[in-house]
Amino acid sequence: MTEPAQLSRRSLGAAALGAAVASSLAGTGSLGCASPRRRPGEVAFWVSYGGNNRKVLLELVARFHREQSRVKVLPTFQGDYFEGLVKLRTGLFVGKTPTLTHVVGEVVPYLEAAGVLEPLDAIGDEVASDLEPALSQWGTFEGADDVPLVALPFNRSTPIAYVNRALFAELGLAPPRTWSELRDVAKRAGHGGDGATTRWGYECPIDWWFWSALVGQAGGELIGKSGAVELGGEAGVEALELWRTMVRTDRTMKPPPGRDYNAWEATNSDFLAGRAAMIWTSTAFLRYLEDNAPFPVLAAPLPAHRRLAVPTGGTFFVMPRGLEREERESGLTFLRWMMQPEQANEWATRTGYLPISRRGRLELERAGFFEKHPNVLVAMEQLAHARRWPWQKELFRVQREAVQPRLEAAVLGGAEPRAVLAEARNLEAG
Repeated sequence: MTEPAQLSRRSLGAAALGAAVASSLAGTGSLGCASPRRRPGEVAFWVSYGGNNRKVLLELVARFHREQSRVKVLPTFQGDYFEGLVKLRTGLFVGKTPTLTHVVGEVVPYLEAAGVLEPLDAIGDEVASDLEPALSQWGTFEGADDVPLVALPFNRSTPIAYVNRALFAELGLAPPRTWSELRDVAKRAGHGGDGATTRWGYECPIDWWFWSALVGQAGGELIGKSGAVELGGEAGVEALELWRTMVRTDRTMKPPPGRDYNAWEATNSDFLAGRAAMIWTSTAFLRYLEDNAPFPVLAAPLPAHRRLAVPTGGTFFVMPRGLEREERESGLTFLRWMMQPEQANEWATRTGYLPISRRGRLELERAGFFEKHPNVLVAMEQLAHARRWPWQKELFRVQREAVQPRLEAAVLGGAEPRAVLAEARNLEAG
């Protein structure tokens, strides 16, 4: 999933928009997606970065232009990730696509199956072999070993826990290592006064990304090896039951206000204001939380149940198929430059996303970066437990149409988790 707090929003709900993307992409098929003619060397780059992320990106593009004059990159903001997907889908239909854009990982298998992505093998073995394995296309997806390279990582992340270090020290608490410890620590870290909760022990958006982390920790798989949509089976039920228990029985997990991106923002705000002692959100927010919290922030890996597990998230660079040769080469020139350790490290260290270059990671280690920023090292070490997404073209539709709209019904409403997931599986089967 995505890390949305720094992105632009519109009044249209992200859940409805995401479902619209999923259903509209279902009709994409194999399209003629030739781009409009551009001047020699021009690269139309559609982006969904806002705030500091956009600032850093534009500064990188400006440096690229200073270092060479043949290729001119033209970044254009297209709204948040899901709005950007809607515009990409429209562009594919009418033949007005960018040279480059970036899309959420879960939609890559569908776009590749639809035949609308340009293979990126020409990026070169030096670039491809230097990618951090767990964040690359092949490390992100199970069953993609024989799929051509069509997506290059850039802003990549995992879920992670953040705790108020000062509060935990005062209470004699340590970050939880298991689900049972999560419940216990949340009870002890919360605080209520005059019958009202003034500090929640735990807060997390009710979101597909974090639910899939719980499913993996409970030993489940979203889609089985046969291709059947399992949604974790009993593990999926356990994941929802954990949240449901913490919200409705323990009353230690704050029912997140708002949906989708609003819930992410509310979670961060509650943590910074001291209204939540511990949160789960994205590694991408590490620098933001460290810079804005009035207390020391400690990052910790997510707890285990039957095993340690986290999904990866964020977006990949992709190139629509059908570009003129010169435009394609110009786009590849920019991508090669962006993938180099110097640029990849600048992006990671200034935004909070994970370093995607193995050589770049070694350079950061040699420079003592992780010693100065131990929270970043926690995020990198958690990649050892990253679970791969299934390479299934239905993955994005399962996320946005089948699962995401039903999570709150089980956690915050009266629906039974088992029935909710059965309904989601039946929807997909139908």
